[in-house]
Amino acid sequence: MAIDPKHIAGVDEAGRGPLAGPVVASAVKLQKDHGIEGLGDSKKLTAKKRESAFEQIMEKAEDAAVGIVSSKEIDRTNILAATHKAMKMALGKLHTKPKRALIDGYPLKTQMIPNKGIVDGDAKIESIMAASITAKVTRDRIMEQYHVIFPKYGFNTNKGYGTKQHMDALASEKACPIHRKSFAPVKANLPTMKWISKSKRIGRLGEQLSALSMLSNGYRILELNRTCGHHGEIDIIARKEGTLVFVEVKSGKKEQMGDLSLKVDEIKKQKLKDAIQYYIQMEEPVFTNIRLDVCTVLFKTGTPKIEFFRGVD
Repeated sequence: MAIDPKHIAGVDEAGRGPLAGPVVASAVKLQKDHGIEGLGDSKKLTAKKRESAFEQIMEKAEDAAVGIVSSKEIDRTNILAATHKAMKMALGKLHTKPKRALIDGYPLKTQMIPNKGIVDGDAKIESIMAASITAKVTRDRIMEQYHVIFPKYGFNTNKGYGTKQHMDALASEKACPIHRKSFAPVKANLPTMKWISKSKRIGRLGEQLSALSMLSNGYRILELNRTCGHHGEIDIIARKEGTLVFVEVKSGKKEQMGDLSLKVDEIKKQKLKDAIQYYIQMEEPVFTNIRLDVCTVLFKTGTPKIEFFRGVD
């Protein structure tokens, strides 16, 4: 007996080949008469058409979910294992378990859901097309946020692929925290703490790590290093729900120790508040709440220690 299409999940991924960023997979179930226009292989659609189709999928699909596996996990395992994990995550996040899954390319092993691999499925099966679009748009949006934090690499346009601009930036700037360190071009351009210190990039790296931490906690990063007239610079501007957050970042190495947050004294706080008022007057943002935070980043052996002090008076 034929399975109702709404019980079949199409599965595809985006981001196996890039040098930076996560791999993202999506699983989508569609009604027989789903009414979604513009489905197709995401790689052959324009960004505008993908966005339009994505919004329709989110509204009209029977069910849709994504799985995201970070660059760190890609380095711990390998890109194939990470891709399979992302696909299984996406299937596991569907509200109801599908009776069957159709995978773009090759079938998934050790998967509880019966599945079949279809070569070029993203050009043949509508549910796989929808999954392809959902994975691609989701990943592109992630990379656009990374571009705000790491603007030198052109992530907003290359999405982490090895374009000339990206490769040139790798050579001059070295790899950043979201690069895939196990990939050869990145491995050849890993920064050392000595290089970071010598090139006077500790402060900037601290700001970037702080922004990454905020991003992982649901904030949208709006800007880094915003100059506010003669009042100075705001390190990070972000938002979460109805709150606009301004962050001052203090970074240092282990030998500097001490409480880095104490470096934000009353004079500095007043300068930051003046800078925030300048920003508000210039941009006229509409937010219910405005908050000033301080973040400290202590570079030591192993993983840097990041602490947030929220709502600094």
